[in-house]
Amino acid sequence: MPSAKRAASPLLVARPSPYHASVTLFSNASSLITVDADASPRRSKRVKVDVKVEDEDSLPETRPAKKARTKLAPRASTSTVKLEEAEGVKSSRAKVKRETSASASPRKQKAIPQSLDTPHPAPPNWRDTYDTIKRMRSKIVAPVDTMGCDQAQNKETEPQNRRFATLVSLMLSSQTKDEVTDAAVAKLREALGGSITVGAVLAADESAISEAIAKVGFWRRKTGYIKQTAQHLQDDFDSDVPKTVDELCSLPGVGPKMAFLALQVAWNINVGIGVDVHVHRITNRLGWHKPPTKTPEQTRLNLQSWLPTELHPDINHMLVGFGQVVCLPVGPRCGECELSDGRCPSASKTVVKTSTRKVTSRRMAGPKVEIEVEDVKTEEVKITAPSDEPLSPLSDASGA
Repeated sequence: MPSAKRAASPLLVARPSPYHASVTLFSNASSLITVDADASPRRSKRVKVDVKVEDEDSLPETRPAKKARTKLAPRASTSTVKLEEAEGVKSSRAKVKRETSASASPRKQKAIPQSLDTPHPAPPNWRDTYDTIKRMRSKIVAPVDTMGCDQAQNKETEPQNRRFATLVSLMLSSQTKDEVTDAAVAKLREALGGSITVGAVLAADESAISEAIAKVGFWRRKTGYIKQTAQHLQDDFDSDVPKTVDELCSLPGVGPKMAFLALQVAWNINVGIGVDVHVHRITNRLGWHKPPTKTPEQTRLNLQSWLPTELHPDINHMLVGFGQVVCLPVGPRCGECELSDGRCPSASKTVVKTSTRKVTSRRMAGPKVEIEVEDVKTEEVKITAPSDEPLSPLSDASGA
């Protein structure tokens, strides 16, 4: 029986199929086969094959060749077989991604907003409330008066060190009472050799700083923040505290409240209100925000839109001391506050209720004895101003 196998054209080169031993593959002898020179000797099982034949219609074609071309390659102009190593591709892609991230420019610091698009209206009778609190504060000595962030500069002689000590004190005060912050600042000054300076912080071991501030909240994180901030100040600001809010907020561990207070205390620059938890809580209890604000930043923007600029530096110190002694976060002393006469929509009044009951005592012999016992009960009653809705007290997680 004559063989059905056709003679191969001299223009084709035969080679055994790598997929089946009984199949012969044919390719154009004039075409070039290129292999990626960078490919590793260890080949992946994944193969990308691009077979392109010029003048395809002019060449005789056998069934095995047609079957192989149809199965393995699309039509094009050149023959190319490209072998890729799977692991090599993944690693190269990861390398490119890392290089792209490294070469990308650092993200620009977002500017701190200074005003609202629509100013918040001034609350009615706010001036009377403000003056009343100011009068009450003049009779109160609060922790912030003797141990606040402005006190840290008093032990320094050089103006540059006074500004840096103020900034460090503000960084330590977050989520920490003034009494603890003041003690930590004194201990840190001692650990640094008697003066809080940028150079002394950079020269000190982190363990020495951590031991000095170990009583403040989040002391481990703040240790790193203080070291990093000192390095930034040395590299970018000539070892001094910057004079803008955005530059201050670019420092590790420094937020808007610290930035505004640092400018007021260190540079005597008034560009906004430093709002902490006390200012946030008290102004909401007074009903100064409609609707009530949820964050100190919202409170700051509301207050700055209507409170006169000349009062911005004083309101923080005034309300912090008031919140530390009278308008406490839990159990506010409304009985000692003059605003509980109806001007504060969140005021509560202690009402004492008494009742009497008779207790009879009988003995085997002798007269009957009756004793009256007086029961005293106290309860807090909310006193609400007629035109305002009462606000629930806000929780306070920090002291200063």
